[in-house]
Amino acid sequence: MQTEVIVAGFGGQGVLLTGQLLAYAGLLEGKNVAWVPSYGPEMRGGTANCSVIVSDQAIGSPLVEEPCAALIFNQPSLEKFEPRIRPSGLLLVNSSIVNTGGVKRKDMHIYHVPASEIAGRLGNSRVANMVALGAYLDLTGVVSLDAVLAALAKVLPVNKHSLLEVNRRAAELGAMAVRRPIAAEA
Repeated sequence: MQTEVIVAGFGGQGVLLTGQLLAYAGLLEGKNVAWVPSYGPEMRGGTANCSVIVSDQAIGSPLVEEPCAALIFNQPSLEKFEPRIRPSGLLLVNSSIVNTGGVKRKDMHIYHVPASEIAGRLGNSRVANMVALGAYLDLTGVVSLDAVLAALAKVLPVNKHSLLEVNRRAAELGAMAVRRPIAAEA
């Protein structure tokens, strides 16, 4: 099994952290991983994306040209990465921000998850990335949520461990969002 995913959005949306958590969780589960970040010079508001490969076997190249999946957090990222997803792949968009009517392709599984709205209901808009990641994990099973949460506990400074619970809840609500037929289109 080898899974290749692109995570893309604006800087400050947790794009790179989402990819790091996915890769780190893969390591914790004994898998081979590659994580390649790409971002503009701006700290927040600029473009950011990363590619992640999680595999049971050796990874030949860390480059992802035609991903199995994409987690899209903003409109420019949808326009850039939608054409690259392989047929029958998975496209998960933050429908709170992305114009879901802008999705052009019909040859893949498309999930519209209101990640920012769900995060807002939790009282922390910064966990929208975890909502999307929870949805992705539920759809694919690439790594376990427990491994992602263990990775988060390792990368968060100890004084931020109070955020672990809201991140866990965000991921669980993301998973629930793709289980309900009204929240997803496939």
